[in-house]
Amino acid sequence: MGRKLISFGVDVDAVAGWLGSYGGENSPGDISRGMFAGEVGTPRLLKMFAKYGIKTTWFIPGHSLDTFPKEMAMVRDQGHEIGLHGYSHENPTAMSPEQQLEILEHTFKQLTDFCGKSPVGSVAPWWEVSKEATEMLLDKGIMYDHSFQHHDCQAYWLRIGDTWKPIDYSQEAKTWMEPLKRGEVTGMVSIPANWDLDDLPPLMFIKDSKNSHGFVDVRGIEEKWKAHFEYCYRENPDGFCMPITIHPDVSGRPHVLMMLERFIEWVNTHEGVEWVPMEEIARDFRERNKAPAGARMPAGL
Repeated sequence: MGRKLISFGVDVDAVAGWLGSYGGENSPGDISRGMFAGEVGTPRLLKMFAKYGIKTTWFIPGHSLDTFPKEMAMVRDQGHEIGLHGYSHENPTAMSPEQQLEILEHTFKQLTDFCGKSPVGSVAPWWEVSKEATEMLLDKGIMYDHSFQHHDCQAYWLRIGDTWKPIDYSQEAKTWMEPLKRGEVTGMVSIPANWDLDDLPPLMFIKDSKNSHGFVDVRGIEEKWKAHFEYCYRENPDGFCMPITIHPDVSGRPHVLMMLERFIEWVNTHEGVEWVPMEEIARDFRERNKAPAGARMPAGL
């Protein structure tokens, strides 16, 4: 029987989320919601994780580290993994390669100095990945990425360089009628991202986001996550992973915390389940799977 690895990835977007992705950079009210994430939501989540003895992964933008040093030190000192997540939650696809590299170099050093060791994992802000991003992460020795969605319950070797033809209605149809071309498989582990296992889109109101809800009954999300877990548990006797993405500004709210507690307690009624940081998912995958021959490996591996 394989391992059943469940992981909370906590994205501390906080103020950075409003600066880089949510469209609230000019709203004092929205910025105040970012302050709640750092100063209120973060300690509440840490208290809950301590209650259940769960170690998690926190993807901390550099802006959040600079703005909430006390709270982020609590994350570190309680033994949670910390990974890369940009500086101000910038969209990588909107930046030049030079800007991306400048942010990566800065935040990599930030987290290394803060944690006393280099980060091994990364998640792209808003799960938007540029063409250059993976190669930059490989050069920094990043072992795993949590931004792609090729699968939903199995880690896999990350592939880069896929190409496809967008439709251009001003041209003849034959110019776009061709399949996606797969690129190069690397030696970096991909831990699948999943919008259906993300608390933010259904549970946080964002004025400038067309798919923002914010008023969804948490029990609907709870049942969705339970169904996902039940299927994976039943259909994958050789093991699976379930990475769940949460945010302190969402899951730090009382009604969501209560839902998370119910979900954790329900999952714990199943035999063999392990709550682990994402680093453990990546290491488990590497131990069980040989990297493709000739694959480009993270520096140092």
